[in-house]
Amino acid sequence: MKNVMSVILGGGKGTRLFPLTQYRSKPAVPLAGKYRIIDIPISNCINSGLNRIYVLTQFNSVSLHRHIRQTYRFDRFDGGFVEILAAQQTMEGETWYQGTADAVRKNLRYVQQKGIEYVLILSGDQLYRMDFAKMLQQHIERGADVSIATLPVTREAAKAFGIMRLDDEGQVRGFLEKPQTHEEMDMVRTDPAWIDAHGLESKGRDLLASMGIYLFNLDALVSLLEKTDYHDFGKEIFPLSIRTHKVHVSLFDGYWEDIGTVGAFYQANLDLARSDAPFRLDDELAPIYTHARFLPPTRIDSASVKQSLIADGCVIGEGSTIENSVIGLRCRIGKNVTIKNTVIMGADYQQSDADIAADTAAGIPLIGIGDGSMLDGVLVDKNCRIGTNVVLNAVGRKSVPKDCPVWFVDDVLAVPKELTLPNGWKLD
Repeated sequence: MKNVMSVILGGGKGTRLFPLTQYRSKPAVPLAGKYRIIDIPISNCINSGLNRIYVLTQFNSVSLHRHIRQTYRFDRFDGGFVEILAAQQTMEGETWYQGTADAVRKNLRYVQQKGIEYVLILSGDQLYRMDFAKMLQQHIERGADVSIATLPVTREAAKAFGIMRLDDEGQVRGFLEKPQTHEEMDMVRTDPAWIDAHGLESKGRDLLASMGIYLFNLDALVSLLEKTDYHDFGKEIFPLSIRTHKVHVSLFDGYWEDIGTVGAFYQANLDLARSDAPFRLDDELAPIYTHARFLPPTRIDSASVKQSLIADGCVIGEGSTIENSVIGLRCRIGKNVTIKNTVIMGADYQQSDADIAADTAAGIPLIGIGDGSMLDGVLVDKNCRIGTNVVLNAVGRKSVPKDCPVWFVDDVLAVPKELTLPNGWKLD
């Protein structure tokens, strides 16, 4: 696997995840209480034996730099690395990345290293677990120039994906972006029997969707990028590669979710808290890696916690109820608090006794959730101060007042980072 370079596309401004991306890049958004989104593709690479990894980003990348620097350090003898390639002015150009393909094009000199034969292109906003070594093996056995990971989907789900049309050998012959009618879908249909014969249960699904995961021969990638000025992989480079190169699919049927929107991100977090979670965080053979912190165990004082994830360093007060929720690092939850269907990202630091005394004397809410508050259907970013007896209820809500400091996105109340809601503030 030492001849494979992995490139993770860190995304643009992350507008679909706003306000979570107001102060950080999309890959740096906290996930499942203790991770960050970038930990998912990096962990998949490491678990697959890939340890030469570049992350391409250009917006709000400071916290992402810090996380990667503190987390991913390899033995100096194996040559592994995880490095950020942020947009920069060079002698070849002074413009920002114009898209995913343009970002890779501007960094080809880093990819074209001695001994590198293959380039794996990954997205930075997906939740899944995949062994890329199997994808590489299939790619080599088939003599492909390009391989793309594909997921069997129903016709209803296919409306949101790019769909491949294959020949009997599994080579991609056509591509249709987000087909909306049955007539369009019939044009790119794959016989369920073909899917069954290649190791997956089709379960009646007859369409293969792009997962945005590409494996290129290095020379094919260089040719596609240098001979065009296309900006986007999914919409331009990949369709072109079908016409000019040998492109095969790599079938996948595990859990996979695009978490690039507030609604999808919120629901994925809650799904991880379920007792029957569709994606396991406790897989010993393929763990999710993240920054190792030296935090105390979480303290729970006579509280009720059901079907929830509680990260390290939290304090949960007496009489509080937490259901179907994710509680992030260092989160302080007061007494008699009710939290349901809520994701709280926690805090970047723990307040000292002196800080707590000073804030209390000044009438400033502490970082965390104050006594007697109620949250239902809420996404709380880091370092927020939610006072006592605050109510945040998204159930049945269609909008929020124009001057409201809390956002309402995808039916979720999103509390921006470091926002303070005073005692008694209500949105019910």
